[in-house]
Amino acid sequence: MTNFAASSTAPAAGSIARACTLPEIFRARVALSPGAAAYRQHDSVAGSWNDWTWRQVAGEVDRWCRALASERLPTGSRVATLMASGVDYVCVDQAVLALGFASVPMHATDNPGNLAYILQDSGASVLVIDDLGYWARLAPEVAALSSLKRIVLLSRQEPAGEPPIETDARAVPASAWLDGAAPQQDAPPTLSPDMLSAIVYTSGTTGRPKGVMLTHGNVVSNVLAVMQCVEAAENDVYLSFLPLSHTFERTTGYYLAIASGSTVAYARSIALLPEDLRTIRPTVLISVPRIYERAYLSINETLAKGSAVGRALFGLAEHFGWQRFLATQADPPHRPSLVARLAWPMLDRLVAARIRAQFGGRLRLAVAGGAPMPPAVSHCFLAMGVNVVQGYGMTETAPVVSVNRPERNDPATVGEVIAGVEVRIGDNDELLVRGPNVMLGYWQRPEETRRVLEPDGWLHSGDQATIRGGRVIIKGRIKDIIVTSTGEKISPGDLEQAIAADPLFEQVMVIGEQRPFIAALAVLNRAAVEAAAKELGLSGQISDLLASERLQALALDHIKRAVADLPSYATPRKIWLTAEPWTVGAGLMTPTLKLKRHALETVFANEIARIYAK
Repeated sequence: MTNFAASSTAPAAGSIARACTLPEIFRARVALSPGAAAYRQHDSVAGSWNDWTWRQVAGEVDRWCRALASERLPTGSRVATLMASGVDYVCVDQAVLALGFASVPMHATDNPGNLAYILQDSGASVLVIDDLGYWARLAPEVAALSSLKRIVLLSRQEPAGEPPIETDARAVPASAWLDGAAPQQDAPPTLSPDMLSAIVYTSGTTGRPKGVMLTHGNVVSNVLAVMQCVEAAENDVYLSFLPLSHTFERTTGYYLAIASGSTVAYARSIALLPEDLRTIRPTVLISVPRIYERAYLSINETLAKGSAVGRALFGLAEHFGWQRFLATQADPPHRPSLVARLAWPMLDRLVAARIRAQFGGRLRLAVAGGAPMPPAVSHCFLAMGVNVVQGYGMTETAPVVSVNRPERNDPATVGEVIAGVEVRIGDNDELLVRGPNVMLGYWQRPEETRRVLEPDGWLHSGDQATIRGGRVIIKGRIKDIIVTSTGEKISPGDLEQAIAADPLFEQVMVIGEQRPFIAALAVLNRAAVEAAAKELGLSGQISDLLASERLQALALDHIKRAVADLPSYATPRKIWLTAEPWTVGAGLMTPTLKLKRHALETVFANEIARIYAK
């Protein structure tokens, strides 16, 4: 029998830097540190965190390899995963890659109709799913999908009131499927860098998602280039909470950790993230900015309820902490004032250390990507010693294009371009990218591929940017620019970022395309609404409060202050309020927590019409 996961042909120690495919990196890691902790996962039954060694993971990968091989699928077949992040996900993905198949990672928060479209469009032969309740909803959508040959269910427990898995003959429990697989005598396929490793469907803010074709070479080049600019080590501990269906997490929080030999702990949920941070005490955190924004808003809410002395101490800590941060940067040189040096030990103990403790107390690197971070948020955490570095990328570039280095960290930019990648500014200030990380194209969409990918390899990012001192500055999406009926051009991202920094607002979307003025739709913080209502002398149900002209005037006043630095024509003049969050499940947010503008405008079409009717 051939051991696919830990074959005798595994590369010798030290060969990770020469790897050309993802299975080579995995096999090399297993050979380098077989007994080291690879993953840490919470056992809800035992109530404890358990470690998996690289050797144990390799054994599980081999089981999945045998079972998948028993399906006799041709090389290049697609295997879809609809799973929570964790060791099972890693084992499935590594087996898929080892057998020369392409992974189709799907978001567990997506709706069944959209997932059925992805399964049909990708021609997936196998689906691995770990939620029987979700399978019951998805089953009717894929019943007639002939390309789907096998559905593997990781849980055999039937949810109450849901149809049994036997309604689809293709569905099998994972335990029986894995245990029943016969030993395979076939040698593992020969892999090459230009083979597909994944088809990752972009979440899309409008229309159907597109399948981004990423090769082994795309992802491996990105992993190795990121390793050159962001130090990673075997003694690092990551806390992973972004979905592994997200390319940012796949490359930087999963494949990169394999290459470096770091331990990855899988958070139980976003709700339990604060507790998991304190328990795991990670040294590296991969996140989208929204996590830091929520922490920042929580800090401000606490300060608002506290004493004037507490607010003054925080202000001093941020002021002097920023001086200390600047002193760590290679350019420009800066030396903290004598007052800063003398006051910092006390301010660190009373303020900054407590904020770092919220992240576990030993976080040395926090990587933020996927969306822009408000300057006030990055300024605050950098001043408090939370080493946040921002980067830029897109699914089509596997995904990293640029990143700030800890010693050259300019939070007003998304950093310097990584090794092997080129960028230039094209028409309309569009950022163009070329390099070994750029996708093959969109799956079965040659026309759309030609629209974004030039024959000489330059990829149109769709983002407006400038380059200053070798660092990239993203100005916004080209097609997201709002042009009012008076001809004014406004970047909604800038507006929304400024407004969302106010604790009154949970979510916000500005509108005004071909309309006479800018307006806003906003989700308000319930606690903040109740506090504001009390201050205004208002009473009643939350819906009554939100409809109050006095509360709307207060919200607009908050917005006016938040966007004071922007042109006056960009200030929203009307607002519609709600306390019901816009969610991924409702189809109003992408899985990476970006607004689905078209969907929001469709759902709230009547409310928008009333805004402009006035």
